[in-house]
Amino acid sequence: MYGVLERQFRNYYKEAARLKGNTGENLLALLEGRLDNVVYRMGFGATRAEARQLVSHKAIMVNGRVVNIASYQVKANDVVSIREKAKKQSRVKPLWSWLSSVKSQLAGS
Repeated sequence: MYGVLERQFRNYYKEAARLKGNTGENLLALLEGRLDNVVYRMGFGATRAEARQLVSHKAIMVNGRVVNIASYQVKANDVVSIREKAKKQSRVKPLWSWLSSVKSQLAGS
């Protein structure tokens, strides 16, 4: 689930416990905010593994800059898009309600 190993999950839990509010909700928000998960939720990858590969192969941009770190935390109003050369390879699926996108540009926030 989320492609996170035990040590990294423990670090996410510690961070969630440190933040104000419900630890479980904070943990879920941290995991859902990972770049590879956002790419998957936006439908740019058919699976989380495919989304992670898109990120690691520098096919994803955040706010116009290439990001190749799958654990990058996407913030509200960040624009996540696919690089021009990778647009031909993507398999776009329907979006989740909390994400918005411009289908013609293959970008979203």
